[in-house]
Amino acid sequence: MTSEIPGTPDFLHATQTSYDAIARPYTEQFADWLGDRPLDRALVASFADLVRANGVAPVADVGSGPGHVTARLHALGVPVFGVDLSPRMVALAREAHPELRFHVGSMTSLDLPDETLGGVLALYSIIHVPDEHLPAAFAEFHRVLVPGGYVLLGFQSGEEDDRMRLTERFGQEISLDYHFRAPDGVAEPLVKAGLRMEARVVREPLDEEKRPRAYLLARKVS
Repeated sequence: MTSEIPGTPDFLHATQTSYDAIARPYTEQFADWLGDRPLDRALVASFADLVRANGVAPVADVGSGPGHVTARLHALGVPVFGVDLSPRMVALAREAHPELRFHVGSMTSLDLPDETLGGVLALYSIIHVPDEHLPAAFAEFHRVLVPGGYVLLGFQSGEEDDRMRLTERFGQEISLDYHFRAPDGVAEPLVKAGLRMEARVVREPLDEEKRPRAYLLARKVS
């Protein structure tokens, strides 16, 4: 199954093909990583509460992967759909959650009309976006949000920005870049895109995690 995004930059193509290659074992390992992360679950639930309080516009789960977070938002009463670069990830999410909608797409160019979303959720997906492309992604988030709409980002963090490239995972050859950023380094382009910071949460690593997890909540004010 293939679904190329027209004009795809190199980093998007590499991310897409890498996740296509590891889609099945990744889905098996991370079927529901929120299940044993109470604080992370609480943040997602709070995001859902805020979105519902602002209206009935849907949420886009950007970088939805296997679709379990999309399904959790749905269970919380939020109209939601998933967007992922990887066609194979999308296929597996549809298989696991046939009642929900998933489609192939990129956060840097969302195929959505202006001001149609009540929220954008992007958990551990901006980690594959280079610094120079973050402003375009956040400008897209601002464009598609209704006034008062929310963005919740989650990403591996640290004291300083860092980068890692993986060439193998789950026994498959890949080419996947990871960008680890301090919260301030992500908040700055969010604010420049016209979003107001509402909250920042950083929790320490759990179990096998090697880096702190950062969550940023922002809102479109106009």
